[in-house]
Amino acid sequence: MEVPVRLSGFVPPLCTPFTAGGDVDTGSLRRLVEHLLAGGASALFALGTSGEAAHLTAGQRRTVLRTVVEAADGRVPVLAGVIDMTAPRVLEHARDAAEAGADVLVATAPFYTGVHPGETAEHYRRIRAGSGLPLLAYDIPSCVHSKLPGDVLLSLAAEGTLAGLKDSSGDTNALRRLLVERRRRGLESAFSVLTGSELTVDAALLMGADGVVAGLGNVDPAGYARVYRQARAGRWDAAVAEQDRLARLFALVEAGKGVSWTASAIGGFKTALRLLGVIDCAATAPSLGALGEEGERAVRELLVEAGLL
Repeated sequence: MEVPVRLSGFVPPLCTPFTAGGDVDTGSLRRLVEHLLAGGASALFALGTSGEAAHLTAGQRRTVLRTVVEAADGRVPVLAGVIDMTAPRVLEHARDAAEAGADVLVATAPFYTGVHPGETAEHYRRIRAGSGLPLLAYDIPSCVHSKLPGDVLLSLAAEGTLAGLKDSSGDTNALRRLLVERRRRGLESAFSVLTGSELTVDAALLMGADGVVAGLGNVDPAGYARVYRQARAGRWDAAVAEQDRLARLFALVEAGKGVSWTASAIGGFKTALRLLGVIDCAATAPSLGALGEEGERAVRELLVEAGLL
């Protein structure tokens, strides 16, 4: 597929369904792809945080990517998370992604050891040069413990290293400044900015972001697609109303008790998908805890309230 110069719209970060035995459930994953495309996804992002990429083996990552690419069948671009600690490790995943037929790579800054912004820039240059695929930076300081500086990102965009950004920093001030500076430098056509903050998509679009990557979009893809369409049409009251409904539904990420936030959020997404009949099993990767019966009841109630069940 010829990758759009500028990614935009609703780009869901796919959950990775498992069988009860812990294997990647390719049948459920294919149904999830169809669910997301029917809901209005403009691209698909496999192996992100919602896809539990950090918990998967290299073989499981390859299975996920091959399945998503085959299921998408050229209808939309497929973004492949190639998240790992250092550039050599990332490049191994990038080769697998290219072989599977992915269209775009998504990588964080290096992590585990502390890095200087100059080292982060070199990290992205190595990945871009070694992979040959368009590359999006993934800003998620809660996981990698460093924030991607806006000036570094835009310099890498200007030189052709980065094609865009998935901003999951939660730093609205930094996002605004990045978007203003992107306009000033004339980089809007060369550098896509996608927000990963599910509760403030309307605000990000008003500031000038190009789209959204929302884990909750696995559950309600049509909702996020509507927020994007209403915003682009200038119907801000409707966009805000839809965003408010999604904000209430987002409470399902808190359904788990006695487990980590990650386990509760991903378990909430997967439980909702199972209740909706999209996937067969809500199991999460080891060693993430399970929601339990109380959590499932809470998710069901939220789906009913949102008009999805």
